[in-house]
Amino acid sequence: MSYPDLQLYIDGAWRTTGDSLPVVNPVTEEEVGRVPVARTGDLDDALAAAERGFEVWSHTSPRERADMVRAASDLMRQRQDEIAHAITLEHGKPFQQARLEVIRGCEFFEWDAGEAVRTYGRVIPSAPGVRYVVHHQPIGPVAAFSPWNFPMSQPARKVAGAVASGCSIILKAAEETPAGALHIAKAFHDVGLPPGVLNVVFGVPADISSHLIPSQTVKLVAFTGSTAVGRHLTTMASSHMTPVLMELGGHAPVIVCEDTDVDEAAVSSAIRKTRNAGQVCTSPTRFFVHEQVYDHFLDVFTKRCAATVVGDGMDEATEMGPLANERRVPALSGFVADAVDAGAELMTGGKRIGDTGFFFEPTVLANVPDHARVMQEEPFGPLAIVNPVSSLDEAIACANSVPYGLAAYGFTNRADYADRMVEKVEAGNLSINTLEASLPETPFGGVKSSGYGREGGTEGLNHYTVVKNVSHAMKIV
Repeated sequence: MSYPDLQLYIDGAWRTTGDSLPVVNPVTEEEVGRVPVARTGDLDDALAAAERGFEVWSHTSPRERADMVRAASDLMRQRQDEIAHAITLEHGKPFQQARLEVIRGCEFFEWDAGEAVRTYGRVIPSAPGVRYVVHHQPIGPVAAFSPWNFPMSQPARKVAGAVASGCSIILKAAEETPAGALHIAKAFHDVGLPPGVLNVVFGVPADISSHLIPSQTVKLVAFTGSTAVGRHLTTMASSHMTPVLMELGGHAPVIVCEDTDVDEAAVSSAIRKTRNAGQVCTSPTRFFVHEQVYDHFLDVFTKRCAATVVGDGMDEATEMGPLANERRVPALSGFVADAVDAGAELMTGGKRIGDTGFFFEPTVLANVPDHARVMQEEPFGPLAIVNPVSSLDEAIACANSVPYGLAAYGFTNRADYADRMVEKVEAGNLSINTLEASLPETPFGGVKSSGYGREGGTEGLNHYTVVKNVSHAMKIV
């Protein structure tokens, strides 16, 4: 299997441009491909195509839309090894994790295909001769932006929501990891999706967003990425009264109560912390552990993190690959240095591995002071903070002390502790005794600075539709 030939996909056809950017294998630091940079003319073509595609697709029956989405998903399942191989080459994550990501992306498509036929309206009781009917109609062409950390499943969320609901979409996928989005477009192309319904472009993010978002064609902006960029795009969209769907950064807390199985909590947390090299917006990062079990948890957690097999994602023994791009290495080193200078204890890790590839050691910091930068800023890497607390109330206060509220976790076997977490923890997704934050059938999104709106679940298509109330007065014969 080779890395795919990267092209833009506009109006049902593939195209290249004169300019391109390198795609780098983070294991070898060698170029594996070049991604074309969309020019202004390409973006104008995509906008015009999306407008035409919407006219066709919004008048296609929900059943036909659902059948086509499922057919494309079936193709992606058949091609999962090919897609996973490309993802590992460009991102570095272990091949088995890449394959699971492809399967998860297919599950998003399959769930939203099912929801396509369930965007129900309702009839409101009224006086004789009058009927009030609420309709949910596709909102229009969508401008969507997906990040580099999950090259296939993140674009899948956006494309699935838009296409299943009857919208057309222009997807600006990540230049560092473009293969997943390309394979999605290829699958839909191969099953005969009408031209213009799905368009995929790459290029300079600021240039593309500043051209697409102000366009009168675009009726929704959907974005997954950092809070800073999300705020910028939201401001841009608000000046045109364009609604947004924002899934932004997190800084996930983990509350470990004194009654839990400490070994199980520590081992499962260490494994999840190093998944995708910690480059996950829901990655468990800030651990607040009851002082009665703190030393034991810290010991088991640190040893399991230190034992993580780091290497080439193509090696079956590898548990954690490199960071996805070079800029993450000094970013993580900076977080560690700042925390240690502030008085934190470095339990394991803390530095780059080797001279070739963007490998970084799984890192555990203990007793980290509140004024350390990593306590307020998401490290987005294999770095965990483990601090002691004297009570559940203190743990909840610490968990809520950052401006983010995407995912949070808790370990306890007491019903009253679980109820208190449900009531008090500020997060869009709370998982108790599990580290699974998101499934296709559950709504996913944040509170506070972690975003606005939900993807997945029965709520997942809400942002891709508009509510229209029809009042119909009829003569009574």
